[in-house]
Amino acid sequence: MITRRLSRPDCTDLGVAERREWLVTNGRGGYAMGTVAGTLTRRYHGLLIAALEPPVARRLVVASAQLEVEYRGVTYGLATNHWTSGMRVPEGWRFIESFAVIDGVPVWTYELGDALLEVAIAMPHGADATAVALRVERATKPLRITARLLVADCDHHGGALPDPNQFSVGVDGDRATIGLPACGRVVHVACSGALLSPALDRWSGFYAEREAERGLDPNADYLHVLDVETTLASGERGGMVVGLEADLAAAPFIVDAARARGAALAADAPDALRAELAIAADAFVIVAVPGGSSRTTIVAGYPWFTDWGRDTMIALPGLLLANRRADVAEAIVRGFAPFIDGGMLPNVFPDAGSAPQYNTVDAALWYVEAIRACAAGTRDPNFARDLFPVLRAIVDGYTHGTRYGIGVDPADGLVRAGVPGVQLTWMDAKVGDRVITPRIGKPVEINALWFAALQTTAHFAEHCAADPQPYEDAAARVREAFERYWNEERGCCFDVIDGPGGDDPAIRPNQLFVVALAPELLAPERARAVVDVCVRELLTPVGLRTLATSDPAYVGRYGGDLTARDGAYHQGTVWPWLLGAFVQAHLNVYDDPALARTFITPLADALDGYGIGTLGEIFDGDPPHAPCGTIAQAWSVAELIAALRLVG
Repeated sequence: MITRRLSRPDCTDLGVAERREWLVTNGRGGYAMGTVAGTLTRRYHGLLIAALEPPVARRLVVASAQLEVEYRGVTYGLATNHWTSGMRVPEGWRFIESFAVIDGVPVWTYELGDALLEVAIAMPHGADATAVALRVERATKPLRITARLLVADCDHHGGALPDPNQFSVGVDGDRATIGLPACGRVVHVACSGALLSPALDRWSGFYAEREAERGLDPNADYLHVLDVETTLASGERGGMVVGLEADLAAAPFIVDAARARGAALAADAPDALRAELAIAADAFVIVAVPGGSSRTTIVAGYPWFTDWGRDTMIALPGLLLANRRADVAEAIVRGFAPFIDGGMLPNVFPDAGSAPQYNTVDAALWYVEAIRACAAGTRDPNFARDLFPVLRAIVDGYTHGTRYGIGVDPADGLVRAGVPGVQLTWMDAKVGDRVITPRIGKPVEINALWFAALQTTAHFAEHCAADPQPYEDAAARVREAFERYWNEERGCCFDVIDGPGGDDPAIRPNQLFVVALAPELLAPERARAVVDVCVRELLTPVGLRTLATSDPAYVGRYGGDLTARDGAYHQGTVWPWLLGAFVQAHLNVYDDPALARTFITPLADALDGYGIGTLGEIFDGDPPHAPCGTIAQAWSVAELIAALRLVG
């Protein structure tokens, strides 16, 4: 059993309980998410967010099941609601005895007088449904439990509640249906033996504090559509299931199945930490249903990211190959092949389901790295033959030139990229028409990736009866030209050379990818100097800063409205996913796994500081390095797994 637990002092401290968030997913892009306290502090918090066109077109369907318990003449409101008036009513957090994520399932234990009630939330894998399972752990009399169901029917990024008069509610015994007017779908509700009562009243004035902090509209209204009343005695189990399908299993069965799935994912892990991370990794994995329209892929982060080409390929080895899920990894690699266009891979598949966006210079090169990693462990004898044309198409596209000025400079064999107003590297923040880190020219990590891609393509060519020499010759030119990246004054690499303003001496973590992926591009003493500079200027306990604190452009806090946040995104903000490249680079130059492991431990400790049992997107550059951004980010989890695998 893999458990991460918060005790009563943390659960009943509102400042802690509202800052700790839980997440469950369904393998389709749908999810349920909230805080330990129960407060809806984000517009994305809800009991059922369904991906209507998996893994995109995500919609907040059911916002909450407000639980109320009558026991021995006392009524306990277990919900915690923050209203625009500033009040929090009810104050359900006060009754939480403990909160735990057990094999991936969030579980609350409420102390209600001399009774203990356990509430667990899970989603059935592959279905847009959520179960709220109840178990009376102890009680001297039965508990009467009422769930007041609140629905939204809006995009999960936010939107107005539709006209309440357009909703429809039908009750048939212990089942009900709720017609959603905006998306045209039907929510099915099932609770064995329960009494169901329809309702149609608007609950106005919910206040989402995290959205206010992000400079967004924090106000929300939901529609109370149904009351579900059940009675349970000591030792009994029950609960409610809500979903977009009529055939719904019982809530306790869904929770047990979810825990069994989590335990199976963790079974082969060498230790408890990697077992927990194996469960966390699964949250991002979308497996296509045979005959369906979805594709096998990786969601970049919850709650607001979809699947991104770059993020998918970076995260794939850690999330899947390191967890013995090579079949899923290969399905992703093969599934992305048809999207190669002009040598490029899409950067993002928008949530609205519109056309993919080809605005990244590195996604295709990370795709080559993912292909190489899959090839190292595949049992498919046709893998190299099938994927070699993809590698060749990427190399040809970059060699001859493609979108946004991306192409090989015939003068030195290095890849150049960029046009004004477009952000092409992973440092891709943009405010209006202003690109924060344009990096036009020849970014250092792009040419490390280019060198590695040429080597991989040459290797595949040898196994496919093709001539590897053109790729080997191109790689040799890159190696020769790479001398130009060395900044003797600072003792590390320029971040970009041949930019509009010349060579960029900013100390950023991108140079670590040279030492991690292609150490032969630097002399050993220079490779070590790069690592040492990054330790001195960029390393924090939770990852690496995106810019040295000594740089005038450094921003130590990530927060405020969209303009402020994007201005800080890559100007000092810490990204935990960079720890993977750092550990690999450190091992390449110091060859000391025990020492390298010491850099990993503090990040592992962050698994209960934001999203419980997972890792978020970013941290503040300044101490105490508060977590920010998404609560669960694929490459953050993946690179922690990869780093742990490297140090043994």
